[in-house]
Order: sequence, then C-alpha cells, then structure tokens
Amino acid sequence: MANTEMALKEAMGSIEGAIGVALVDYGSGMALGTLGGSQNIDLNVAAAANTDVVRAKLRAMEMLNLQDRIEDILITLGTQYHLIRLLTGRGGSGLFLYLVLDTQRANLAMARHQLKRIEAELEV
Repeated sequence: MANTEMALKEAMGSIEGAIGVALVDYGSGMALGTLGGSQNIDLNVAAAANTDVVRAKLRAMEMLNLQDRIEDILITLGTQYHLIRLLTGRGGSGLFLYLVLDTQRANLAMARHQLKRIEAELEV
C-alpha cells in the first residue's frame, strides 16, 4: 500500500513524460498533494480548475441517467495531455489523480496503465 507522497513519487518516476501530478479532493477543489509542475503549470490552480471538469461530467452523466462510472477524463492540448483518474478504492471516493504529460515524450496508453496501477496501490 502506498501513501499519497509515495504514489505521487511513483507517478513522476515511472510515467514517461510526466510533468506534474496531484491528488485532488473534488468536493473542495483542494490538492491533497502535488509533485512536479512547471513555470506554466501551477498544480494547485489546475487542481481547483479540473474539479469543475469532474463535477460537470458527473452532472452530465446524472442528467443523461447514465448508470456508469468515470474511469478517466483526457484533455488533449497541443503539447500536453491532462489525465484525470477518479479513485474508486479504499477511501478514494471524492478524489482524483491529476497527471500532466508532455505529448512528445509520453506514451498515453502506458501512462493510463501506470496511473491505474498507482491508484490500485494508493491508500488514502
């Protein structure tokens, strides 16, 4: 089992092209932990902003009466991928992992696979 700090370090160390990662509470919009980032990416601001994305998608699913769950949300920019993975296990309800990747260095399929593995090991 990994705690928040270990999970964030694992994401930055094992996911090719990772720029930054955060564990976010989408009830409050607060980052419970961050690692990485850049001059152009303030992970605390991104955490709050992406909380709105998650809430909007959950509302849309409710309005459409979709009886399913969100695995992840991908936002593709010109030079970055922003991957949001909602947590489902051991106390993770209401939380998501937010990962920023460099599109030139990242393998998106592998990043999704690694983030899923990290989620499975994370204990909040």
